[in-house]
Amino acid sequence: MKKLEINGMSCGNCCASVFAALDKIEGVRNIGVSLEEKCVTFKADDSVTEEQLKAAVTAIGFEVGALTED
Repeated sequence: MKKLEINGMSCGNCCASVFAALDKIEGVRNIGVSLEEKCVTFKADDSVTEEQLKAAVTAIGFEVGALTED
């Protein structure tokens, strides 16, 4: 699983927006957004780049932190 820190989420609608943005990227699956932990966890194919992920989240108005892998 990969984990991407997201700053600026404050409600369930924010979480839904982040989920929808990442769900549009081909190769991203098993998405889980945590408002409490201010992050999203997911699985992604090797073809999905960090830049794609960060661009999708920043495009909807959130700041992106570190991308880590468990």
